[in-house]
Amino acid sequence: MTGDERWIHTPPRESATFDRATIAEIHRAAATGIYDIRGFGAKRKLPHFDDLLFLGASISRYPLEGYREKCGTNVVLGTRFAKKPIEIKIPITIAGMSFGSLSAPAKEALGRGASAVGTSTTTGDGGMTEEERAASSLLVYQYLPSRYGMEPDQIRRADAIEIVIGQGAKPGGGGMLLGQKISERVATMRTLPAGIDQRSACRHPDWTGPDDLEIKILELREITGWEKPIYVKVGAARPYYDTALAVKAGADVVVLDGMQGGTAATQDVFIEHCGLPTLAAIRPAVKALTELDMHRKVQLIVSGGIRSGADVAKALALGADAVSIGTAALIALGDNHPRWEEDYRKLGTTAGCYDDWHEGRDPAGITTQDPELTKRLDPVAAGKRLANYLSVLTLECQTIARANGKSHVHNLEPEDLVALTVEAAAMAGVPLAGTNWIPGRGPQD
Repeated sequence: MTGDERWIHTPPRESATFDRATIAEIHRAAATGIYDIRGFGAKRKLPHFDDLLFLGASISRYPLEGYREKCGTNVVLGTRFAKKPIEIKIPITIAGMSFGSLSAPAKEALGRGASAVGTSTTTGDGGMTEEERAASSLLVYQYLPSRYGMEPDQIRRADAIEIVIGQGAKPGGGGMLLGQKISERVATMRTLPAGIDQRSACRHPDWTGPDDLEIKILELREITGWEKPIYVKVGAARPYYDTALAVKAGADVVVLDGMQGGTAATQDVFIEHCGLPTLAAIRPAVKALTELDMHRKVQLIVSGGIRSGADVAKALALGADAVSIGTAALIALGDNHPRWEEDYRKLGTTAGCYDDWHEGRDPAGITTQDPELTKRLDPVAAGKRLANYLSVLTLECQTIARANGKSHVHNLEPEDLVALTVEAAAMAGVPLAGTNWIPGRGPQD
């Protein structure tokens, strides 16, 4: 063989179908016989807010001057039936993440950060901790299928109630909390044996449809004297119908969670192959609210992959009243931070990729119940980081709103947006950039 002949052979090529990650998963499944469990959210490439652009103001409309003209960011939630709606100063809330999934210092830090900027946080499964209640100026109490830790007195102490029907990362599935994270305190709050794996129910035990949901909403209103706003949270699967049914059942607020939303633990196949992208879910939900004459009367909170003020602004422009963040909030507290790189490597991963939240060995002290690891998280310092992050998101959203000539972030609208891809244009219901074409719509739509 001459020197040139060695280049005749085709170099190795990786299959698009059987890439290295797929091959590794087949080997893992073949060796263990169990499905993969992890936390975090979908890692596959999905249409998202990055596929949209704002047009901004020019001659046809004028922008607002940031130093002289105000741009409002406040949101009132629960105006439909609740005697005491809650008002948040920014259009961003903290999503439900349980004590058990998260450490007590992490829950306290979330409350501190949210309170510092005038917004709400949410309990998650398993009830509220005293640290969380004390740190949170506005606290939403999640009412889940498991009923773990559910106490009527705690419901009355909350500022709002969120009935959880589904979660974006696993619509149709229940939660998981593995035994290594069920400490004595977690077990006591949930009335569970310590150290034993817990799998939550995938549906509420006392209803089989929307009629029963209406009864449950009325029960919760009676428990709280009709004071508290009642949210209904659904995973993005059939957002038009689910939103309509939640409204007809009497919800004050609908929370819509797309498949980019995170979770503490579930099957990887669930995370990557169930639900709708957040971008695809917003417009059908808004359509349902509009047809029922309830848009802006029943508030819509969107969650699932919100990372920046641009994401916030785009969700609002598509019709949401507010957004909710979970994974981003944990990262702001300090999760997946390079300072813990050595510890992440010992766990066989790296900062930015750590998703084994279910194992309870989080070096950052956030998704763990290990007393030595939880000491690493200072709730005061972490709360300040979260407050800084929320402030940046709000300022970025305001900047975009002003650039589009809006005096309140709620004045952003689909007309301010264009899409970069046909898929995003169809999902968001906005024109493909440079055209007036919205895929899937005829002249009459």
